[in-house]
Amino acid sequence: MRRLIVEADGGSRGNPGPAGYGAVVLDAATGETLAERAEYIGVATNNVAEYKGLIAGLKAALELTTDLANVSVLVRMDSKLVVEQMSGRWKIKHPDMKPLAAEAGRILPAGRVRYEWIPREQNKHADRLANEAMDAGKRGEQWRPADSTAAFDAAAARNAAALPPAPAGPPGDAAAGAAKARAALVRSGAGGDFEAAAGGAQFAVRHGGTTAPAPAQGWSGGPDMGAPATFVLLRHGETALTPEKRFSGSGGNDPELSAVGLRQADAVAEALAARGTIQEIVSSPLKRCRQTAEAVGARLGLDVRVEEGLRETDFGAWEGLTFGEVRERYPDDLDAWLASPKAEPTGGGESFATVARRVTATRDRLAAAYAGRTVLLVSHVTPIKTLIRLALGAPPESLFRMELSAASLSAVAYYADGNASVRLFNDTGHLRG
Repeated sequence: MRRLIVEADGGSRGNPGPAGYGAVVLDAATGETLAERAEYIGVATNNVAEYKGLIAGLKAALELTTDLANVSVLVRMDSKLVVEQMSGRWKIKHPDMKPLAAEAGRILPAGRVRYEWIPREQNKHADRLANEAMDAGKRGEQWRPADSTAAFDAAAARNAAALPPAPAGPPGDAAAGAAKARAALVRSGAGGDFEAAAGGAQFAVRHGGTTAPAPAQGWSGGPDMGAPATFVLLRHGETALTPEKRFSGSGGNDPELSAVGLRQADAVAEALAARGTIQEIVSSPLKRCRQTAEAVGARLGLDVRVEEGLRETDFGAWEGLTFGEVRERYPDDLDAWLASPKAEPTGGGESFATVARRVTATRDRLAAAYAGRTVLLVSHVTPIKTLIRLALGAPPESLFRMELSAASLSAVAYYADGNASVRLFNDTGHLRG
């Protein structure tokens, strides 16, 4: 018996308004994407678009079937209306729905299809396809498979969810790596808001684990942990201090974005709007982050929530100084800071250990509040690097091994079982257009 899963969705921006649908056919045994369908359908209601998505998904499943007597199809949708009507539990009263339901019912033999309602968070592949179709329609185009990223994103999520947590290793010895940390720090910047430019790198890794096959879906699937809370991590745009590689934390002046930084904020806002996945925006209280977050919020039509826990490290007496100036004025304090995450900058600043505790508490609070949602966190070098470090299970000295550019994007997903999946790190592609 061949078992297929059809996931379908539709949407209308206005209801009725510009509408589109998306559908994906998956192999129930492996989770492999077998077919995708999406189309902009002009002005329609949500329900019409959802039915159109169902029809497209069932037709795609039919095209993959050579023996109708030996196939079983599970349709999963977040439309309670479509699921209940197609299951025969609700009457179909609306005249626009009756012919669509009848068409869907004729595609595959009776008894070969069953329907299951799922939360919207579990239907993101089809939802992404529908939004891609509507975006294409807004440009006066039709959706093209070559332009879609829905399958890639869904596969990355499934692969990440499949990986078991890695066994805990011995704690890192920061003191032993102090000399190497100094060299890395000089090359690429420190834990504060100053970094050399770097390209992006995308990868999926879970607590230091290795790759694993996608989890089984449908009838043979494993335990469902639900959709993760996904944090898209945006470092703010440049300030006047950024190109000079000066310590810029939360204990000194609160600089604004420079002209370059404002252009970077606009560029990342445009890129995130095109992506269409951000549902909430949370920002550090510092001005450079709020300006960056507000540029994105204005473009996406979202309000910005301020979160104190996302602020940058307090660098004490080092605020506004370059690394060389700190080395000249406070050599012993700098050596201690490079050697131990518990050491504080001169003048009562925050240690990396203190920042890690603050960021961990903030992460846990936000992950619980935004389970199943994609949230943009606009923050600084140290908090973002700390989130990445913790997700990877890396030692504190790894902070000195990461390059994080102004206005760069990173991403981490947090699952209900406590594991994390790093999806993206230091992506600056949107700044090169």
